[in-house]
Amino acid sequence: MKFCNSFLLFSLFLLASFSCSFKSVQRSKEITYMEKGFLENLPEKQLNVFAPKKADGSSPVLLFIHGGSWNSGNKDIYNFLGSRLARKGIVSVIINYPLSPDYQVHDMAKASAQAVRWTNENIKTYGGDPDKIFVSGHSAGGHLASLISVRNEYFDTLGMENPIKGTVLIDAAGLDMYWFLKQMNYAPGSEYLQAFTEDPQVWKDTSPIYYLDEKDPPMLILMGEKTLPGIEKTTERFLEEYKKINPEPNFHLQKRKKHKPMIVQFIYSPNKVYKWIGEFIQEQ
Repeated sequence: MKFCNSFLLFSLFLLASFSCSFKSVQRSKEITYMEKGFLENLPEKQLNVFAPKKADGSSPVLLFIHGGSWNSGNKDIYNFLGSRLARKGIVSVIINYPLSPDYQVHDMAKASAQAVRWTNENIKTYGGDPDKIFVSGHSAGGHLASLISVRNEYFDTLGMENPIKGTVLIDAAGLDMYWFLKQMNYAPGSEYLQAFTEDPQVWKDTSPIYYLDEKDPPMLILMGEKTLPGIEKTTERFLEEYKKINPEPNFHLQKRKKHKPMIVQFIYSPNKVYKWIGEFIQEQ
């Protein structure tokens, strides 16, 4: 279940290089949201903020977490996404986070929660409303977005209540990593075990499916019809459990879409997915 790779990152960078200008968008880049040694062992990490130039503090905010199999990826590849969201009236925050093999999934989730805390405390300065924070992610980033949305423990560690108002999952991986890793029976030291460790309890602790309840933020779930088999199976399992809480989930199966095109499609500004996200945010 290889979720993202260097080819995807290169493709996004190349296409974004030819994207439209940054006119009408205020960009603030390389902002440190986490200092080295945070929670004892986490590294320094930065984020980028994209805001409409006329944002007055009332604009909704979308924090995006990149994919990359938990061991690769970079926020700067997704500057195009931040700019397009800002042009549509949404203040966007694109983050980096610690990666495997040096760090594991709990570390990544703690960093993602810290990015949300930074956003909650600082986004007013950039024209965003701290009471309208949404999180999103593609692939491994979708896993982290869903994990911090449904497991308040990460915010408890930071001494705050979960401020997330809604979650947008874009072909999310790892929604039931416990089931997936048991099925795959990888050899010790394999790629995913470097991120999730070899402890089945950690697999379960970091699988969002086991923490769904009525208090969770609402979700918009997008999946490609021709996505990777592991994502298809774990998303189906996730939806089955989610329907026990919300019998009619806000779910879109995108016809003929494979895993990588699920994020590449956002380069096209008129893409209907932006409309779905805008409507979802307005409804909350």
